[in-house]
Amino acid sequence: MAIQRAAKPPKPSHRLVAATGLHRGDRLYQQDQVAVLVHPRVPGCVLGVVADGMGGKSGGRKAADQVLLTAQQLFERHSPGDEDPAELLRQLCSEAHLMIKLTALSAEEEPHSTLAAFMVTADKQCFWLHTGDSRIYHFRGPTLMRRTLDQSYVQKLINEGTLTEADAASHPQSNLLTACLGTVQDPEPVESAIHDLQAGDVLMCCSDGLWHYFNNRELGTVMHSLPPREAAELLINKARQRAQGSGDNLSIAIVKIEASS
Repeated sequence: MAIQRAAKPPKPSHRLVAATGLHRGDRLYQQDQVAVLVHPRVPGCVLGVVADGMGGKSGGRKAADQVLLTAQQLFERHSPGDEDPAELLRQLCSEAHLMIKLTALSAEEEPHSTLAAFMVTADKQCFWLHTGDSRIYHFRGPTLMRRTLDQSYVQKLINEGTLTEADAASHPQSNLLTACLGTVQDPEPVESAIHDLQAGDVLMCCSDGLWHYFNNRELGTVMHSLPPREAAELLINKARQRAQGSGDNLSIAIVKIEASS
């Protein structure tokens, strides 16, 4: 009786370099969660996730924890090449939203969380999904190719032409979201895909506690000039300086595509 060996996944034509960063800022509690998850069976396939929790001293962290736990469970079961990455991200959003709502039933807080998640596949594609004001960026060299637009009140004003991006950061309602996880109304996440990732491209997601202090040009220069770990450290340190003692929790996940040596 012949025994067939399971075929090994093809070796990817690229390698991924990743880093995450997390800081409490000047808040009393850490309510952000961040991770870059490596697929357990398929080389070159990773999932980056940022969750910015809201809702009391422990409610926000419970919500962010649910996002990360859901991401870990779904990604571990995911079969790259056979299953749709975009559907995985939709499932992450819907299941985390449901779990956060269930958590609220047994807690005095009202836990909520943003979600910014991107998946890089072994064939150099990227799929992303977000809800809330945590952002995802795609840089090619120092150039911003695209980023998510916040689901927030000030972004709505920008879209309507009644507020400029320059004035949005100092708007008194800049932290008011129009969608997130855990609310009564189901979120309407925004999706996108990149089908032609190249060596030198960088995917980055972060909470508003970090992006609030940088423009696109600054972020692009850092992503292009430094390896992911050093880039994360520099941005966190610089954000802390610019916050001048009033900084929010901040989190960042970076994945850089490099040519396979």
